[in-house]
Amino acid sequence: MSGTTELIARHEGALIGNYGKLPVALVRGQGAMLWDADGKEYIDFFAGFGGTILGHCHPRLVAAITAQAQSLWQVGNQFYSEPQIRLAEHLKAKAFEGRAFFCHSGAEAAEAAIKLARISAGSNRPKIVTMQKGFHGRTMGALSATAGPAQNGFAPLVPGFVHVPFDNLEALEDVVDGTTAAVMLEPIQGEGGINEPTRGYLRAVRELCDRCGALLIFDEVWTGVGRTGHWFGHQISGVTPDIMTLGKALGGGVPVGGILASPRLAAYFKPGTHGCTLGGNPICANVSAAVFDVIQQENLLDHARTAGAMIREKLAGSAISGRIKAIRGSGLFLGVELDIPDATPVVRHALANGLIVNATQKNVLRICPSLVITPPQIEKALTILEKAIAAV
Repeated sequence: MSGTTELIARHEGALIGNYGKLPVALVRGQGAMLWDADGKEYIDFFAGFGGTILGHCHPRLVAAITAQAQSLWQVGNQFYSEPQIRLAEHLKAKAFEGRAFFCHSGAEAAEAAIKLARISAGSNRPKIVTMQKGFHGRTMGALSATAGPAQNGFAPLVPGFVHVPFDNLEALEDVVDGTTAAVMLEPIQGEGGINEPTRGYLRAVRELCDRCGALLIFDEVWTGVGRTGHWFGHQISGVTPDIMTLGKALGGGVPVGGILASPRLAAYFKPGTHGCTLGGNPICANVSAAVFDVIQQENLLDHARTAGAMIREKLAGSAISGRIKAIRGSGLFLGVELDIPDATPVVRHALANGLIVNATQKNVLRICPSLVITPPQIEKALTILEKAIAAV
């Protein structure tokens, strides 16, 4: 029995089967590379759903987690700790003037944003408007904000949510009124297929919210922390939200989520209104703060833009360009829409040949490698991907 076969058998005997699994057991990573239990090598073109923004085992992150683990693990949020403060200061400096709250995941961040919007708006403004094909998480509040099949089987959902088409200002104007607490959307939709809004849409949403007295919440769980070639996705449009939610890349691979809210709104979260036992614990916060240090010091925002442009150019000029209906996204947050009904066979063919990539919305390949991926690794990955698309 191979190492992979053994681990899969043990997994199936011990874990709930709520994830669609690929037949690979990974045991080691370095940068943009991974190795399975049988020693096979893979280029990681998906970075663990975007979480490992600096790749696997980045030496600066290893040093940050090691140093903090040797000094202070967890003390509870009734005390002050320097790593959490430093992380919040990074968010303020790189996004907008605000106050941070930390938790474990993007879904928990969405819950915090929903609660903050509701408590600040008052009982007469309960409505929160979100977008079709958006995704905000699988906890009950975040799930209620997420239109689509993810909701199936979990009714009754949290009331007060209205879903409209993304990038359709007229549809949004029809539902935003004096009962609306907030509009919540992704600057670029992730699970929806890497869908970008048309130029001016986000600014028009900001203006609509201001006219109606509603908050604007940007879900930056996918688009935050350098993924798009900007610190945060909303900076592409120059539109600043009232609340921003974060997760995935925020921890560089360890579980960190959070929100940044304007000081006025943040004041509504008084002691006892919201909390998270392990949120912002010193180990995770120290790693997360180091993520920002590394991206800044290694000039990885520029690299994300350059690497993303390289991927676009090479795919557009490749032999399989005729199979590509569209390439969407920004930086290293790209969606490649294919002319086939289901891209799953492409994902499996690529995996068999040493490339990890993902498909969403049936026929959209998501290319979201870490910011440390190198040009030679990109070249090799695209060669494998082109062959996989051609084969299917």
